[in-house]
Amino acid sequence: MAQTRVERCGVIDLDESGISPLRAEMIAPARALALSAVFKALCDPTRLRLISLLVRQEFCVGDLAAALDVSQSVVSHQLRDMRRMGWVRNRREGRHVFYVLDDEHVRSLFEQGLAHTQDQ
Repeated sequence: MAQTRVERCGVIDLDESGISPLRAEMIAPARALALSAVFKALCDPTRLRLISLLVRQEFCVGDLAAALDVSQSVVSHQLRDMRRMGWVRNRREGRHVFYVLDDEHVRSLFEQGLAHTQDQ
């Protein structure tokens, strides 16, 4: 079925029969909000640097802080948020807590984003 188009003020408007299928294909507001939260979490440079290490192996907080040249408090805060999002898992060994990336989707997003920046 051909869509009826009406041109007004230089803008082509689809009639409702053409818009309804678009609305059916669009992501729901709740899902858009959840997706924006993922991208918001990925926009932090410190968090991205942490991910760049945690995709390779597990590290304790002290080693991560030293590698990033930030305080253990900063690293702990980031890791707490990442654990809450389900991105990392941790294990305790004595007084030390070790973290590793535990979400393949985040790994994939990170690697694709990194590849995109290298292509530019």
